[in-house]
Formats: sequence, structure tokens, C-alpha cells
Amino acid sequence: MGRLEGKVAFVTGAGGGIGGEICRQFIAEGARVLAGDIHADLVKAVAETSGERNAIIPLRLDVTDAESVRAGLAHAAEMFGKIDILCNAAGGSTPNDARVTDAPEDEFWRAIRLDLFGTFLVCKYGIPYLQKAGGGSVINFSSMVAVMALTDRDCYTAAKGGVHALTRSMAPEYAPDRIRVNAIAPGLTLSERVRHLVDERAELRKLADQCLLGPCEPIDMAHMAVYLASDESRHTTGQIISVDSGVTIY
Repeated sequence: MGRLEGKVAFVTGAGGGIGGEICRQFIAEGARVLAGDIHADLVKAVAETSGERNAIIPLRLDVTDAESVRAGLAHAAEMFGKIDILCNAAGGSTPNDARVTDAPEDEFWRAIRLDLFGTFLVCKYGIPYLQKAGGGSVINFSSMVAVMALTDRDCYTAAKGGVHALTRSMAPEYAPDRIRVNAIAPGLTLSERVRHLVDERAELRKLADQCLLGPCEPIDMAHMAVYLASDESRHTTGQIISVDSGVTIY
């Protein structure tokens, strides 16, 4: 019997390297998954490689749009009968990010809308489904930039710092409903996109060299997500768990 047998997960950013691997590992452990992403073609590709095709519903989802989030959650509940897990993997930085005096204002609001507001919307409209199910798990995605200083990423740092704080404040608010709220803070993670960037950018190569156990892979985030989604973490809440190969201990 899988560790997530009988559970239903709503995963955002499911077309990305981390989000897609989370979907595959959730399904391998017995969960059924609504896999949402702004890029419909990418999330369909994840569904095709998930193994149990009846256990996953790929859906175009814009986490920055309240109506898209509400419709996606309603669709998941209608198709699977309930929702036990919210996994907010949607997010990311861009090369437009910079130190605060140089960063474009548009880039600041892009990061806030995607990483912070998107997480807020999924929690706002998704937690009532977890309450109806009698409890569950919220898994947010923070970042090493919310834990350590990383220069020239001030827009992304602000957004992920907000996710960090939101996770901590929600934990005591929803504990009476048996809802756990935690966040994973990834370090440098070699998704296909990031692997190419490491080859091109000296600062990322330097960061990779600081990883005590080598750079992380998407599967490392997925393994932590499975733990936080499972009943094994029944007394774990309000935590920001770094999966970063030791980078943030410096």
C-alpha cells in the first residue's frame, strides 16, 4: 500500500521539473492528482509519463487568476470527490531580477503575483476543501533565498520571504482543522532549465560548487513533498524545511 493511498492532491506548477516530479511520485505512492500549470502542453506531457493515467488530470491553470484557481479546485473535487493536499510548486525567478536599485518594477510585481499571490490564492480557495475532508496538508515552496543572502535576486527574495512568513502564520490558524502547513526551501535544483543555466552563468556554477553533497535534483524535492503529504508528517507543521545540500548552513 502506498504512503498516499486514498489521498487527492492539487499540484500547481506541475509542468516544471520539480512540480512534474512531485506529481509522478505522488501517483507512485497511491495518490490521485490534479496537475495544474499555465503551460498546458507541459502538464499534458507530465500526465503521459505518470504511469497511472487514470490517477492524474492535467489542467491549464493560472495561479495568479482567482477564477482559474477556483475552477481548478472545483474540478479536482468533482472528479476525485475531495482534496487532501495542496502543493504550491508554481513560481520562479527570471534574468530580469536584480538588486533593488536596479530591478524593474514590473519584475517585482511579476514575482509577487506568481510566487506569493499565487500561493495565497490556492490556500485561500483550497483550504476549505481540506477542512471539508477533515484535515490535510498544505505544502508551499519557499526558497534558499528566503533563508540566506543571495545577491541580485531582490524581487524573488521578497516573494519567497512572503511565502516563508505566510506558511508560519497559517500553521496555527488551521491546526484546529487538522491541517498542516509547511514549506520546502529548495537549494540549487538541476531541472532541465536550470542545468542549462548553470553551464552558462558563472554565479550559478559557483553556487553549485558550494553544495556539500552536490546540486539537488527534482526528485529530492519530490521525496520531501511525499513525506509532508503523508501521515508520517502528522505532527510537522509551521516548518520551512531546507533541501539544499547544505548551502544555507554557511
